[in-house]
Parts: sequence; C-alpha cells; structure tokens
Amino acid sequence: MGLEKEKADTKIFMDEDDFHRSGSPALSESEKNSEKAPDRDPRGLNSHLKLGFEDVIAEPASTHSFDRIWICSHALFELSKYLIYKLLTLVLAVPLALVAGLLFAVLSCLHIWIVVPFIKSCLMVLPSIQAVWKSMTDLLVAPVCRSIGKCFSGINIRLDQE
Repeated sequence: MGLEKEKADTKIFMDEDDFHRSGSPALSESEKNSEKAPDRDPRGLNSHLKLGFEDVIAEPASTHSFDRIWICSHALFELSKYLIYKLLTLVLAVPLALVAGLLFAVLSCLHIWIVVPFIKSCLMVLPSIQAVWKSMTDLLVAPVCRSIGKCFSGINIRLDQE
C-alpha cells in the first residue's frame, strides 16, 4: 500500500502459460485442439484491428497502478471486448450481411449493365467524334493561331545596357 519501488511483473501472479496476451480469452488445451478454425481473414484486411490491452492502455515506467488492479483491468478489458463483439455480431451480422449483399449486387448490376456498355459505346463513337473535332480545330483554331504567330514573329526585342 505504499510507494512501489520496483516494477512488478504479472508473472508473479500467473504462470506464463496461463496468461495469454492475445485478443481472445484463454482456452484449455482440449478446446484449442478441437477449435482449429480456418483463417477468416486470409488477406489481412483487418490486420489493423489486432490490438490488445497494452496497445490501448499502457502505464509508463514512472507511474504504475497496483498489480492486482492492472491484472483485473486487463482481464475485464479482454472479457468485455470478447463478449461485446460476440453480442454485436449476434445482433448485427445477419442484417449487415444482407445489406452488404444487396449493395454489392446493385453495384455489380449497375456496373455490368450500365457503366461498361456506356463506356464501350463512347469508345466506339470516339473515332468519329475525334475526326470531327480535328476538322473543327483545323478549320477555326489553327488559322487564328497562325495569324497571331505571324504578328508576333515580326517583333524583335533588343536589350541595350547604358
């Protein structure tokens, strides 16, 4: 209850084998062997979400809470993160999957039946538009630019130092 003079290690209260720093609660060996789940994020899309207690709450070396408080808060953090995630996925996963499926179906349909045919039509018509545009610029813009160029070509600038 006095001032702590040394940095205490949590291994004093728990064995290293029983204290897991991962994001899931500790499982027994039989549960670990029976639960070889497939990798649900093989491309690492959510690798930025792999954070633990030490990534969120960290005490610098100059200030430390009591060891038991630190262990209890760590356990409460991990348990609440695990349970709240399970509860939210129980409630929201199916409706959000339905919404995401509908959204991607609509976007795919629009892309396949509207966007790509429009782009292909524009690319098909583009050579004729390009020929008309080139004729218009040759007819209207080129003579104006040529005459302005001839006007400015007669100007000579000479700098003399006095």
